[in-house]
Amino acid sequence: QVQLVESGGGLVQAGGSLRLSCAASGSISSLKGMGWYRQAPGKQRELVAAIISGGYTNYAASVKGRFTISRDDAKNTMYLQMNSLKPEDTAVYYCNAGFSISWLGDYWGQGTQVTVSS
Repeated sequence: QVQLVESGGGLVQAGGSLRLSCAASGSISSLKGMGWYRQAPGKQRELVAAIISGGYTNYAASVKGRFTISRDDAKNTMYLQMNSLKPEDTAVYYCNAGFSISWLGDYWGQGTQVTVSS
């Protein structure tokens, strides 16, 4: 069983930055896929960014060039650096992980709210 805990969300003005963190309950070295998803009110949950074994990454077109996903296995933590934030980035952001090489894993965090004001 994997437990994931997000942190770092909050309120920021458009153009600002935030860094989200996802801390895992144990070693993440066996988690071959990790990612960030988000869900805005009235919308489906969508992939924001994901990283799989070998360092391969996948970004939503809407965040490419502004967001960067990374992981630090020594700290059992994954990050999402978000720059040049826009009001349309407002959503609950969820950490996701799994033991398979996939952009979508079986385990979810509880979510952290990101609100970008215009």
